[in-house]
Amino acid sequence: MAGLREAQKRMTRQLLLDSALDLFRTKGYAATTVDDIAAAAGTTRVTFYAYFPSRSDLMRALIGELNEKLERVDSPARRSTARRLVEVVQDGGREAITEWLYDVSGRWDSVRPHLVAAFEAAAVDPDLRGLVNAWLDEAVSDVEEGLHRAGRFAPDSRHLRGVLVIAQLDHVARNWTPGRWKADREAMIDLLAESWTGLLSDGAAEPPAQAPDDRA
Repeated sequence: MAGLREAQKRMTRQLLLDSALDLFRTKGYAATTVDDIAAAAGTTRVTFYAYFPSRSDLMRALIGELNEKLERVDSPARRSTARRLVEVVQDGGREAITEWLYDVSGRWDSVRPHLVAAFEAAAVDPDLRGLVNAWLDEAVSDVEEGLHRAGRFAPDSRHLRGVLVIAQLDHVARNWTPGRWKADREAMIDLLAESWTGLLSDGAAEPPAQAPDDRA
């Protein structure tokens, strides 16, 4: 019986999260109230508050979901880390960067509602603004850590390099859809990888491999 109650609680909590995310996507974070979320989930504001002390706390839980989707795990040094990102930056090669970007871009449709809601919430809620900024800083720190492990570039430039590549990735992840900016996925990833390689590797960006020239 206790197991059934716990399962029902998990289902209700997830229903509130899913309903809120859908409302944030259609109405926007600022225009969505606790009553809206409760009604969409088929429950009451009393039930909402039994799971989340506030709308902000629900948003924090959605950011937790975002971390899971992006395979960010707890880190004693910086709250969360994406170990694969650290390894890719440490490698610094165009091939490794391109492969990682392709993998991440395959999740954008899934994570975009979370990303957009988080940034909309940060615009109107100072507490969430600090949380979202810290979340971005954690990703920047992953890049910085990868450069530190590789021993590339002056230490005082590594953080800024991380800021630049994460800013690029964040903007594209939140805004790119197939055909937008007159670029398909392959072209978009190729240009993003070129930019990342230029910022994170020792030399200029390596040109993509050319197909053999059969003209003879």
